[in-house]
Amino acid sequence: MSIIKVFAPAKVNLTLHVTGQRKDGYHLLDSLVAFADVGDRVTVMPAPAPRFEVTGPRADGVPTDNTNLVARAAALFGIPVHILLSKHLPASAGIGGGSSDAAATLLALSDLTGDTKLPEGATELGADVRVCLMRQAARMRGIGEDVIPYHDLPPLFAVLANPGIAVSTPAVFAALATKTNPPMPKKLPKGLKTRGFIDWLATQRNDLEAPAIDAAPVIASVLQALSSLPGARLARMSGSGATCFALFDTEKAAQDAARGLSARQPDWWVEPVRLS
Repeated sequence: MSIIKVFAPAKVNLTLHVTGQRKDGYHLLDSLVAFADVGDRVTVMPAPAPRFEVTGPRADGVPTDNTNLVARAAALFGIPVHILLSKHLPASAGIGGGSSDAAATLLALSDLTGDTKLPEGATELGADVRVCLMRQAARMRGIGEDVIPYHDLPPLFAVLANPGIAVSTPAVFAALATKTNPPMPKKLPKGLKTRGFIDWLATQRNDLEAPAIDAAPVIASVLQALSSLPGARLARMSGSGATCFALFDTEKAAQDAARGLSARQPDWWVEPVRLS
């Protein structure tokens, strides 16, 4: 029996510029996205009838019906399969867990069926699904449909931190004071080493940070804690929150900082990661 296992990495928005809003209400973005070496795991195998299970340290509260993007992604193939989702990422956390899980499910079922063409509706499952299918650093624009690989990301080491709260993405977008903000530069930097690239990132933004802090003031505390870590070069929120990250020059600095933050905040989800 074929058993397909696919890793579903956390998505981190290194930048997130909100550049406009369409008449249908969808917001336009310009975001530089990278993927971490932590994430969920999706296992797919043939079955006589559809079956979907969620396990893992972050399984509590994760739906197993068709409100879960994993179930919806699997349904697009029209074949019965047993899916096991092992949850390691916090939910509603601004790191694309649901979209990455859906993308991993699409890739797993594509491998299982031998069909390299994704079914109709696959990329409409969510705005981040297309970039999560790419699984590498990319510039994402529009409402997520314009995704261009970014091949000049230097080695980046980060600490991810989430205080254990869920943030409503629609509520954060609704509270955004200015809907039309400047995009990133037309041409992104090339050839920068880690330190220079972090310096450039510091000149960019996450436009959702302020409304997210208004909705969940603890995010400001997370950013302050990350900024105060030894060796932290830049602290920023990912997506619509509440996960934030700090960037470091070296892997060891990130690992040491993560250990210290975990000791001080044992109830937070804290992970040292490499971004690519």
